[in-house]
Amino acid sequence: MRRLRGGMNRARLLLLSALFAAGPLAAQDFPVDPPAGAGPAAGTTPPETLASPQEFLSPLAELVTPLAILDRLVVPGTRMQLEWRPGGGISANEIPSPVVVTRGAKPGPVLCLVAGVHGDEINGVEIVRRLSHSVDPTRLSGTVIGVPIVNVHGYSRGTRYLPDRRDLNRFFPGTRNGSIASRIANAFFQDIVSHCDMLVDFHTGSFDRSNLPQVRADLTHPDVIEFSRSFGNTVVLHSPGNKGMLRVAATAVGIPAVTFEAGAPTRLEPTEIAQAVAAIERLMQQSGMREDPEAAEDAALVPDPAAIGVAHPEPAPIFLDSRWVRANSGGLLISDVTLGQRVQSGQRLGRVIDPLSNVERYILAPVAGRIIGMAQNQAVLPGYAAFHLGTETSEQQAVREAAEPHSPDPVAEDPDPEERPEAPELSEGEDYE
Repeated sequence: MRRLRGGMNRARLLLLSALFAAGPLAAQDFPVDPPAGAGPAAGTTPPETLASPQEFLSPLAELVTPLAILDRLVVPGTRMQLEWRPGGGISANEIPSPVVVTRGAKPGPVLCLVAGVHGDEINGVEIVRRLSHSVDPTRLSGTVIGVPIVNVHGYSRGTRYLPDRRDLNRFFPGTRNGSIASRIANAFFQDIVSHCDMLVDFHTGSFDRSNLPQVRADLTHPDVIEFSRSFGNTVVLHSPGNKGMLRVAATAVGIPAVTFEAGAPTRLEPTEIAQAVAAIERLMQQSGMREDPEAAEDAALVPDPAAIGVAHPEPAPIFLDSRWVRANSGGLLISDVTLGQRVQSGQRLGRVIDPLSNVERYILAPVAGRIIGMAQNQAVLPGYAAFHLGTETSEQQAVREAAEPHSPDPVAEDPDPEERPEAPELSEGEDYE
């Protein structure tokens, strides 16, 4: 009996082996290719209750790697304060420039915030310091590189210039074998600027002048135009800049860059500082580097995106053309307007008093506009640029005028530093940066 059962078991095994050897289709419960006429028609979608495999596969998140800068690695989700000093012993005896690197936990662009290129313009120093240390790296998408003091030589002496009286903002991107200004500019460009995807260079008015918070940009570059739209309702002034400026050199290598002017030199002005900080926070929100806390809060309460857009419309930038209004006589300048004030054509902006003859001469607005820069009350000479008057225009008009060829008498912001022992004078429609 056991032999009979054993023989039956062996027969069953031989039968199963034959079935498997016949091919994989014979062993399937459901054929891979159903017979004609069976199953759903070709081209039909599966039932809604049947989930596709893609629904269970989350997209791969972009990997954020450490940032290699100044011989250090800054890991994602952290902040690190580094030191920058030009190579070659240029500033071996000087205090190194602080560089605050905030590497976000999520991927995004690298925003560089730079100040102190002119050592006496300290509003920008506080703006960059405040922004660099307030960004939360765990919630940041991208990286913020903050350099509050580039020109430590000038900052330590309370002056605009380097020790040899050169203006650092006329030598970018610099050279390795040039003057001290050219070498410092080259080292900074290679060590810091080369890591940037976009750059904001903070300045103030110079030589006892104050500027309304404003963005200066070369609107002939489409990427710079797009960049300038992200600062909220900040004044945007077309200015091609001069050769050697940091923003001009950065834009030339494909890094959208602007100058942000705010206030006057040698002093800290809380109102101007707060406006600039708010503009950069708006820039970071527009660039996707950080979330708008108000929008995030409203999203939890109002699920309709259209309703959110109505409640919090994005502020638009204000595009301006500009000109300088000059004093036609020498004497004591006393202003009758304030920074940011709107004026009418023919309105009195200030007066120049000759203390010897006791004669007053008025300075009148040639056109209606807004005071975006002005000199402090002081003794002036004939031809002194006293009031920077901006006239509002549209973005399209500003871009169109920016693309037009320059007049035979080109605008210059500053003559060659090598040729001037003292402060230069302003040209029509321009200001120092």
